[in-house]
Amino acid sequence: MKLNIVPAGSGWLWVKQGMRTFARQPLAMSGLFLLFMGLVSLLSVVPVLGSVVALALLPAATLGLMAAARQAEEGRFPMPTVLATAFTAGAAQRMSMLKLGGLYAVGFLGMIAVTALVDGGSFAEVYLNGAALTEELVQESGFQSAMWVGMGLYLPLAMAFWHAPALVHWHGVDPVKSLFFSLLACWKNKAALLVFGIAWLGVFMTGGLVISVLATLLGGPAVAGMLVLPAVMIMASMFFTSVYYTFRDSFTDDAPVDRNVEQGGLP
Repeated sequence: MKLNIVPAGSGWLWVKQGMRTFARQPLAMSGLFLLFMGLVSLLSVVPVLGSVVALALLPAATLGLMAAARQAEEGRFPMPTVLATAFTAGAAQRMSMLKLGGLYAVGFLGMIAVTALVDGGSFAEVYLNGAALTEELVQESGFQSAMWVGMGLYLPLAMAFWHAPALVHWHGVDPVKSLFFSLLACWKNKAALLVFGIAWLGVFMTGGLVISVLATLLGGPAVAGMLVLPAVMIMASMFFTSVYYTFRDSFTDDAPVDRNVEQGGLP
């Protein structure tokens, strides 16, 4: 397995590849994302424990969406069972993915615990227990500080788990080692991932602008309300489809890669 150091422009290429692959199977990819969100929402109904289980299953669900993108790229129609890809590849890989999920849950809850030290737990109550997010709460300095602390801590956590599920599943990497390799890959390719993030931010902002214009032309807030949910679902589905390409181009087997990609070996 090799780590590929890609140019910054790859970030925009990943966005386009995600959109193109989504366009091949829009119903399947949208439906899978909707199913994924439905399962998370169903688990979240159970206070605290449901949120913890949802966190632990997130790496496996992310892998499922990446596997769906891979199938769509190959011209196949991803079935709902693809979301369970992490648990259908044998006992050893299933245990590795469960271990990875446990690590993610512990890391995320640890981050939430730190925010509780900042604001007394208000941010944690909103995130884990679905407490009401009121205007007064958002304006509190403690809550704002906790939010920024949480965002700052979540960035390295997200980098560590960005490629980890795919590394565990497709390359058989140990869960703990996969966190290191994922973090290293994200750091080495930070320019491309920055372009990737900015490009997707632009896509979502453009989508919001288009919805606002259409709502103004066709009937106001009622029309906007009808358009927002499907538009967000489509854009989010395209985003998760594009995540597969960030992994595919960052790691390869020992086969030759494109000439303009610099390679760095991993032990």
